[in-house]
Amino acid sequence: MKRLVVFLLGLIFVSSTLAQKPFIENQKSFPRVQTALSSKNEILKKEYEDKHLQWPPKQIYLRSFKYDSKLEVWARNSMADTFSLFKTYKVCALSGSIGPKRIVGDYQVPEGFYYVNEFNPKSNYHLSLGLNYPNTSDQMLSDPRMPGNNIFIHGSCVTQGCIPLQDEQIEELYLLAAYAKSAGQDFIPVHIFPINYSVEKSQDYLIKNSTTNLVYQKFSNKLKMVFDFFEQFKKLPVIAINKEGSYELY
Repeated sequence: MKRLVVFLLGLIFVSSTLAQKPFIENQKSFPRVQTALSSKNEILKKEYEDKHLQWPPKQIYLRSFKYDSKLEVWARNSMADTFSLFKTYKVCALSGSIGPKRIVGDYQVPEGFYYVNEFNPKSNYHLSLGLNYPNTSDQMLSDPRMPGNNIFIHGSCVTQGCIPLQDEQIEELYLLAAYAKSAGQDFIPVHIFPINYSVEKSQDYLIKNSTTNLVYQKFSNKLKMVFDFFEQFKKLPVIAINKEGSYELY
């Protein structure tokens, strides 16, 4: 049996103790977060309630499609619930092409399974959410010395391998993530796919641009397995990494 390294459950939630100040309260000390709260909080609350979701957010899941230039926000009230689509944002710029990030300076947006590991309220790109690239798979399959780093979802609509949104959109997403973290979601999953596998035009593009690349076809098929699982069950599977660095689904 292959030794598997479980790196992302997407379902781990650690409750804060009563003595701890909620994360969102700490964030309020930053001017850009204050501005976002003033302009976006009530709008988001109404939109949340219109979708029959409990405000403030408890658990969210982010799903991005590179070729389709979309970032979806899914939400649920508890682990017992399935996720429902809350909002879709347009990714306003793209660098690189389909395919995973493998070396610093390749301008590629990563593909794979990540989580938010940093909140930056003083970002050079308005507000930003950091991702844990390189993950275990990336470390095994990318350049061993220079795989690259500093991958964010951020504002300002510019990119050299990140996922950029307009400033008003990152304000909303930043608040949603901050509320979820305050509710105990320490690992906010972010799945980055080359395409939306349910869109025929996108499928045609992927086939056309990977016909001769058997390694990438295998990699993309692993990503599609996770996409298909979520489409069917609206829950996240357990994702593992085998000794070759390949993703495995459970």
